[in-house]
Amino acid sequence: MDYFVGRRFGETPSEAGHAASQPRKFLGRNNIAFSPLFDPLLPAVVRWIADRRGRLRQLEAGSTAFGRQCESDVAAHGWLALFDPRDLRLLVRAVACSPHPDPMIVTLRLGDGPRRALVRVAQARGPEGESIWIGTVEDIQSHDGEETRELEAALRESEQHYRASVDLSPMVPWTAAPDGAIQEVGPLWERLTGMRPEQALGAGWIDALHPEDVPGTLALWTKKLESGAPVDVTYRVRSSDGRYRWMRARAAARRDASGNIIRWYGTLEDVHAAHLAEQALAESEERFRLAVQSARLGIWDYDAITGIQTWSDEFKRMLGISLDEAATTELALSLVHDEDCAKFRAMVQAVAELSLPPYFEATFRIYRSDTGAMRWIKSTGWITQSDSGCSTDRSPVGGSDAGRVTRVIVTFQDVTEQRNAEDRIRWAATHDPLTNLPNRALWQERLEAMTTDAKGDSSRFGLMLFDIDELKRANDTLGHDAGDALLCNFAERLQASAPPDALVGRLGGDEFGLVAASLADGRVLQQCAARLLINLRRPYAYDGQALECGVSIGGAVFGEHGDNAQDLLKAADLALYASKASGRGRLTLFHSELRAEAQQRSSMIQLAREAVEHDLILPFYQPRVDLNTGQVLGYEALLRWKHARLGIQLPGSIAAAFGHAEIAVALTEKMLGAVTHDIREWLDAGFDPGRVAINASSADFMRGDFADYILDTLSRTGVPTANFEIEVTETVFLGRGAEHVEHILAQFSRAGVRIALDDFGTGYASLSHLKNYPVDVLKIDRSFVRNLEQDSGDAAIVDAIVKLGTSLGIEIVAEGVETEMQKAILLGHGCTIAQGFLLGRPAPKTSIIR
Repeated sequence: MDYFVGRRFGETPSEAGHAASQPRKFLGRNNIAFSPLFDPLLPAVVRWIADRRGRLRQLEAGSTAFGRQCESDVAAHGWLALFDPRDLRLLVRAVACSPHPDPMIVTLRLGDGPRRALVRVAQARGPEGESIWIGTVEDIQSHDGEETRELEAALRESEQHYRASVDLSPMVPWTAAPDGAIQEVGPLWERLTGMRPEQALGAGWIDALHPEDVPGTLALWTKKLESGAPVDVTYRVRSSDGRYRWMRARAAARRDASGNIIRWYGTLEDVHAAHLAEQALAESEERFRLAVQSARLGIWDYDAITGIQTWSDEFKRMLGISLDEAATTELALSLVHDEDCAKFRAMVQAVAELSLPPYFEATFRIYRSDTGAMRWIKSTGWITQSDSGCSTDRSPVGGSDAGRVTRVIVTFQDVTEQRNAEDRIRWAATHDPLTNLPNRALWQERLEAMTTDAKGDSSRFGLMLFDIDELKRANDTLGHDAGDALLCNFAERLQASAPPDALVGRLGGDEFGLVAASLADGRVLQQCAARLLINLRRPYAYDGQALECGVSIGGAVFGEHGDNAQDLLKAADLALYASKASGRGRLTLFHSELRAEAQQRSSMIQLAREAVEHDLILPFYQPRVDLNTGQVLGYEALLRWKHARLGIQLPGSIAAAFGHAEIAVALTEKMLGAVTHDIREWLDAGFDPGRVAINASSADFMRGDFADYILDTLSRTGVPTANFEIEVTETVFLGRGAEHVEHILAQFSRAGVRIALDDFGTGYASLSHLKNYPVDVLKIDRSFVRNLEQDSGDAAIVDAIVKLGTSLGIEIVAEGVETEMQKAILLGHGCTIAQGFLLGRPAPKTSIIR
């Protein structure tokens, strides 16, 4: 806070004079030299001129001891060396903010010891119109002691004066830079908001604003920063007790002689009580204005003294009755909807008994007398009372009628269209726009309600989750219109096939949910699911084509598999996961083993996360061998990790992590770092490992910069692309992020990184992948090699793959070779490259070179 007050000390009339003056033209280099006859009469002053970069151009030191010492030290060390570094930084900051900064007291480091001096600076124009700085350095330490003490006392008094002014003011003073960044804020800010003043600096003050007020406030502040116009804005600020209070912020810009903004000065004032009062008054005035000037409102005016009620013509038109119809309570009641009669009758009775609050509202449904159309009517009423300051002769005992109800005025407005719009908005907020089914929010709300009801009467109900297996294929092959048509047709068929009491909802993407009280046990749920699977699997017609639609289902029963909505939904979700993992197109009813499997997956993911965080990932290398010569052509880097107690672990112990996008990418990054480091060390040691392959997952291809990341790593570690290979499986082509695969593989191919297609023959559409993607290597899956000696079918498949690869110019590598007979059969079919335990087991880097 001292800094805030201290800045005010320099704001004296002399500063205003500086601001009003324009930069002066410097006409001659010797004008600064005044006669030495004045020296004994003046304080010791050194005059100087510097260019716009602060380099000294001229110095006039005078004949005083102070001047001679300054001139000597400048000649010896340079003029900037005279200033204490801290004072120099403050001086540079001051001239950067203003062409006429406030005078500043500094400490000079002179040869005869430190001295206090007063520095004045101003911007001017040189003889040729160039921008220069002129200034004086005045020795204030040599002033008379009493004069110095008076000056220091004045300084202290000024600071205490401004500090007291700031502390006692009910407003929060603040200043901001020309760009709007808050630089200073008064101490009352912390008492009001609980936020320390330094937290409000810059843009930190925005955190104290009500979220609803932030956009409008920032937009206005931005506009004022551009125009420089004064600021006057009201918004809500969070107080130290967590509540919001209305505050008024006002500010104005301080400008230099050229009109440029130097700083903003403002205050923040608590106007909460006044704002609420104004708001209440405005609302009250608006209501009465509408009551008086309600050309489109129906009016019911009840005189409490005479008992006469009057209906306006507009109110009669609203009810669909003739204008000459008599206004009676019975007529109004005859038009009110049956469900709203009791509410309307209670209001009429309260009017008759004068037991109404000063202001009341109600909404009713009526049927127009002429057309019978139902309309929503909103009523708003006020009561008026006699003046509390007047007495009346009507009082038999001479008392006062103060506060007696004299009139009741009720306005009526047809809000049917508004209610219909609200209903449409409410419906849109709770339903899926594509299928018109309840969305996840509404479906889960109904599920919660069913759970509460079932707990109350100890009943059960069933829940099923559905996942469409072929939606992505429809989107990829026929476009998203076909996918949308499949979703809509699926929703219609699911609703038509579901039990009559079922609530069906679309929970997002290709996932649907169904709950029904009739599915009260697992047997009934399974029977229902079997019927649904038959109906839902039938092909769907779209644009003359048949769309296949497999569906996986997970089921659970309330009271058996979960005692609340969250647990029941989680159980069904685990069952759905099991259905998709076990081949899709089936129902899985929840059982306890699924929870154990889920816990195992969670444990695997946690182990993998810890292995990544503690740098426990390391590669083992399995050689790729030429079967004819026995020469090692390269290696496949296989992931291993170090368990603190169990030692080196296989990747199967963290298998679930490879399906977790974030961790799968982290595992690839760890493997890449270790493998490139090993390759570089081998090359530096004179050993060429050939091509070293690393496996990439679908998650890696979901990041569009995967190729850039790999190639940058190779370049940074100095590993040639000729020594590197990427292995992918066909899941990469089918999973999320598949749209990036072609571009990424093309980048690798252009850079010289070979692409190997792993587990070939076990996925989908393999031939189309060979056609569309730059594949250099086909790896025959170990499942075909394992039974080569016994199964002629596997041998035929191997023979076909070898011939296919040879015809396409693609290298063929057999995996899992473990016997001499398998090796011989592979050679007989023309496969000359393989890897497996027969040829070399995976080993760490240290075992490769002995």
